[in-house]
Amino acid sequence: MSISKTYNPKEAEAKWYQYWLDHKFFKSVPDEREPYTIVIPPPNVTGVLHMGHMLNNTIQDVLIRRARMKGKNACWVPGTDHASIATEAKVVAMLKEKGINKKDISREEFLKYAYEWKDKYGGIILEQLKKLGASCDWDRTAFTMDPALSEAVIDTFIHLHKQGLIYRGVRMVNWDPKGLTAVSDEEVIRKEVNQKLYYIKYALSPQSADGSMQSEESQISNLNTQYLIIATTRPETIMADAAICINPNDERYSHLKGKKVFIPLINKEISVIADEYVDMEFGTGCLKVTPAHDLNDYELGIKHHLEVIDILNDDGTLNEKAQILVGEDRFIARKKIAKLLEEAGHLEKVEDYKSQIGFSERTDAAIEPKLSMQWFCKMAEMAGPALDYVNNGDIKLIPDKFINTYRHWMEHVKDWCISRQLWWGQQIPAWYAPNGEVVVAKTAEEALNQFKNLKSEFANLKSSDLRQDEDVVDTWFSSWLWPISVFDPTVCGHPEAKGNADVNYYYPTNDLVTAPEILFFWVARMIMAGHEFRGEVPFKNVYLTGIVRDKIGRKMSKSLGNSPDPLDLIAQYGADGVRVGMLLCSPAGNDIMFDESSCEQGRNFANKVWNAFRLVKGWEVDETLPNVNETTIAWFDSRFNEALAEIESNFNQYRLSEALMASYKLVWDDFCAWYLEMVKPAYQQPIDAATYKATVAYFENILKLLHPFMPFLTEELWHDDVFGERASTDCCIIAQMPESKAVNTQLLKEIEVVKQVVSEIRNIRNTKQISPKEALNLAIKVSSDINFESYKAIIAKLANISEMSYTQDKLSGAATFLAGRDEFFVPLAGNIDTEAEKEKINKEIAYLEGFLKAVDAKLSNERFVQNAKPEVVANEQNKKADAEAKIKILKESLAAFL
Repeated sequence: MSISKTYNPKEAEAKWYQYWLDHKFFKSVPDEREPYTIVIPPPNVTGVLHMGHMLNNTIQDVLIRRARMKGKNACWVPGTDHASIATEAKVVAMLKEKGINKKDISREEFLKYAYEWKDKYGGIILEQLKKLGASCDWDRTAFTMDPALSEAVIDTFIHLHKQGLIYRGVRMVNWDPKGLTAVSDEEVIRKEVNQKLYYIKYALSPQSADGSMQSEESQISNLNTQYLIIATTRPETIMADAAICINPNDERYSHLKGKKVFIPLINKEISVIADEYVDMEFGTGCLKVTPAHDLNDYELGIKHHLEVIDILNDDGTLNEKAQILVGEDRFIARKKIAKLLEEAGHLEKVEDYKSQIGFSERTDAAIEPKLSMQWFCKMAEMAGPALDYVNNGDIKLIPDKFINTYRHWMEHVKDWCISRQLWWGQQIPAWYAPNGEVVVAKTAEEALNQFKNLKSEFANLKSSDLRQDEDVVDTWFSSWLWPISVFDPTVCGHPEAKGNADVNYYYPTNDLVTAPEILFFWVARMIMAGHEFRGEVPFKNVYLTGIVRDKIGRKMSKSLGNSPDPLDLIAQYGADGVRVGMLLCSPAGNDIMFDESSCEQGRNFANKVWNAFRLVKGWEVDETLPNVNETTIAWFDSRFNEALAEIESNFNQYRLSEALMASYKLVWDDFCAWYLEMVKPAYQQPIDAATYKATVAYFENILKLLHPFMPFLTEELWHDDVFGERASTDCCIIAQMPESKAVNTQLLKEIEVVKQVVSEIRNIRNTKQISPKEALNLAIKVSSDINFESYKAIIAKLANISEMSYTQDKLSGAATFLAGRDEFFVPLAGNIDTEAEKEKINKEIAYLEGFLKAVDAKLSNERFVQNAKPEVVANEQNKKADAEAKIKILKESLAAFL
């Protein structure tokens, strides 16, 4: 079979992905093999592929493909999240374009439109993942609002409510005035914005201004002062103020504790309270306390029993309780009230100010802290076991630097607001009687029975009298069940259930690959749900990726225009090139400084493998020729197995970037640059059968090794007739991954010296401008126990050496260099630059003497020698002996020039 001159990624990707699908290589069913399971972090149905998805799913695919090749029953479950806020916003916008207002249609009509939108757009990202090569079991594709998964959510809600872990109450929440819903903390994006700091005068009431019994300092400070000045960024909320707070240790204001001030413009009287929460250094040291519109103020309000006045409507406009500017938007009101304050003489000054403000991730509206009647889930009780699993190592966070963050979150966990004022999602299974009483039940009929058993006054109640809660549960309340519900949703809400064959085989899953920013909001909650409903962890390892940034460190985003389209990258560099490019610069837990040149490097690597294969494929084999490459074959066999052990170790530590780099170096440097050069026959000459067979076998193992990283290229080459005729199911995707065998460490060390010799001779040719075609002589002064006769053929071939001899003396008029402990001379017939050679030797001596000084310092450190492992100390002693021997040889060489 002929092979094209260049690799065509587009053609190979389309062909082999369909081939894998047709032969059901991604499909998994329980059997006798060890399972290896990953559940995809379900992307939002509103999403399209971005660079974060590319990284996350490439890592998952590498892990799943490698497990499959190691003989495990690999199952990667794909799916999407209904993304309640984001999807509802999309549907509302779509309806608006059609001239339809959500308020004018029923819930049922809206959901019909929403499902139509989801069916049309919701699967886009999963189709895009196929372009990347994602080997998911697509038959298992799940959606968080599939009927069975939705029922699991409802059952979970009912179960936790019965356990006393879900309750309804008024609490401060993050309110999205544009989306008209509460949002979770993880849906709030903090941004630094330019604001104004307004200094507002609050007039002291007459009884507060007499200043009786003030300290001398206070008297001076408050002389002729009839007001307190408050610094705030939100003057539009002053009408909701319940108190002014001072620090009890602040002598400027301590005499005013318990006194009264008037709120400007509305002249309402409020008290001055004291609390150490107040920062004396910020603003004027006085704090306006607005319990309904600030979380910290709310806590102060509870502590000091303050009135709570909510002056904002759900859409962010001022309501009647504000008394002024009623109906105005909060930001317009801010500008207008600043003007009113100035006109009334209540505005001292205005300063520019920068601060962090929360914005809704989905609508980009500024978040409003708001007191609201919501459903909450108690977290403290469930957080304990979830923390223990990580502390005990039952779940490993990779890298482990995130353990302290996780521990802090779990030890300071707050109740979870799980209700959302939306229609897209699982509707809360709560039912209200006409008098407002509420029960939690799966159906109206079940709720009716509960009411009738609750009180006699409900005896004549009908199910049609009941009203179901309008709200839906938070999206995370469905996705925290994901590792269980994708296998057996009936287990959720029913911890006593034994579960079906799937959940008992695939659960707990093995690895979860996700982002650190949802470590608490999703990962921790999945651990809680796993403990609650299965009594065990949902996964064993959590691989935390970093943020993909551009090469100057900015987070990639559409708004900045610095995020390339992943599909464009695949079209330009091939899926394998992009996968390699992403992984080369992505250590676990650290941000990725992505540069498109990495994808170019990945593409070049694919081309390197392709061209190396074409070279081997083009060799003519002569069965009669003897094998002259036994040493080279033995060396690469050891080198391959050494690299294999290193790669395996990196995978075991989830150091995927390092595993790829080790594979890259093995192929590019050891195989292509050295092994193939060592064994390839002279131009238009045949190769012996033994060398050819060994080389083809190595290439086949290299394809196996590279397949998790580069699935398309490796599958394309795997089916070439170089490897003989293959059955239709004999594919690289399910080939057995090679296992590391014995390594000849002495041979590896000696070949490294040989490679150094060849490199030094090539360097001499370059610096002296000697043609590679001109044969040179080589003399060796041997100090080590290396038998260079064993490597004579390799050195002669790669360095074009016509004669290799041995000497006990220095050779004058020769270029000299060290490799290991041995000294080498290349006679140059008077062409040598004596001064340049002396300078080169002096530089090398200086370097080695500095190195020796560092080693001596380490060995003279008693603590190091006592505490280090014996082999580490021995290694340092070997370094010292080696450096001393090299310095001795170099000084002898230098003396020969004098």
